[in-house]
Amino acid sequence: METIRIAATALNTHKLRSFLTLLGVIIGVMTIVAVVSVISGLNNYIEEKVIQLNPDTYVITQFGIITSREAFLEAVKRKKFDWNDYVAVRDLCQECAAVAANLSTRAAVKRGAERMTDVRVTGGTANMADVTNIDLEAGRMFSRSEDEHSALVTVIGSDVRDQLFGKLDPIGRTVWISSQPMRVIGLVKKQGSVLGNNQDNQLYVPLSTFRKQYGTRRSLSFFIKARGGVAGIEKSMDEVRVIIRSRRRTAFRSDDPFGIVSADAIQALWKSISAATFSVVALISSISLIVGGIVIMNIMLVSVIERTREIGIRRALGATKRNIAWQFISEAVLLSLGGGMVGVLLGAIISLVISNFSPLPTLVRPQLVITGLGVAVVTGLIAGIFPAMRAAALPPVEALRYE
Repeated sequence: METIRIAATALNTHKLRSFLTLLGVIIGVMTIVAVVSVISGLNNYIEEKVIQLNPDTYVITQFGIITSREAFLEAVKRKKFDWNDYVAVRDLCQECAAVAANLSTRAAVKRGAERMTDVRVTGGTANMADVTNIDLEAGRMFSRSEDEHSALVTVIGSDVRDQLFGKLDPIGRTVWISSQPMRVIGLVKKQGSVLGNNQDNQLYVPLSTFRKQYGTRRSLSFFIKARGGVAGIEKSMDEVRVIIRSRRRTAFRSDDPFGIVSADAIQALWKSISAATFSVVALISSISLIVGGIVIMNIMLVSVIERTREIGIRRALGATKRNIAWQFISEAVLLSLGGGMVGVLLGAIISLVISNFSPLPTLVRPQLVITGLGVAVVTGLIAGIFPAMRAAALPPVEALRYE
């Protein structure tokens, strides 16, 4: 405790120099805390909001997950999925507990004088709500009979309700979707935004109604729930792959003429992206910390020279080399720890600002705070070893005579 007290007194004597010495450590720790909080927040957000598929559900699309320009150009050449493909998968797949299909577009929606110009309109089969976890606040989803007969019914999101109906109950009332009147039969629970994309500014109509209204040239997406839960998802994928490849007459060694999107695939893709981002940030932060450590080492070497007589007096009064070494190591650790605390505080403030003024979510976990402080302590410990050895190696007589 006496060693720590002496070290704190020495640092307090040169406040400005101590603060300037810490800038490298502050910037490094601040960057780590701010960026990792964003990555942690996004990881949590992706799991809770973006990945809305059940673990036993996957999606078959023309494109799948595109990660490069070449993959996109290859996907564009693929044949689109039509209604016959959906019927084949639905009727032939024995390992599929449920098969749903949908299409989507953007359209204008109005009621009386109220008008919305950019609403997402999704046409889906009657079992779409069960497969994709659509929760209703009121009313119901359209039935299979309504889908088969192209009924003019719709299920709206909460923003559509607020904009067009205000405080009125929308169930049973009529909205105009692309100049087509449709009766509201259901209201989806409020979902909020996903990375700035409003999830409540949308509505659902029967797939047959959608195709009659907007045409049949768009490629369908198939939402498939595996029989037997998560354990059966691989079998289900393999069977669907065989069905589609046979319909496309795909050669044995050729790639699949479609893409598969699953919750695991999305998570794996996001983790690879976040890991790459973290690696870049870690590299930048490590450079800042190295510079900060070099500055701390340099200042501690200067401090050894300035306090040569003090070292000599302490040695003459009985202080051992170990005492002297620990004194300077303690000063370096306290110095960097102070910088780490400031860096953690600034990083937390930055993450709070990002969370409040941008669509990016952030999450500052206790482990992140401990890691930031630990990195600062290790930096100070490494930076203080050489100056401490120089101070401990000074001969007492030489130190006492030093001018």
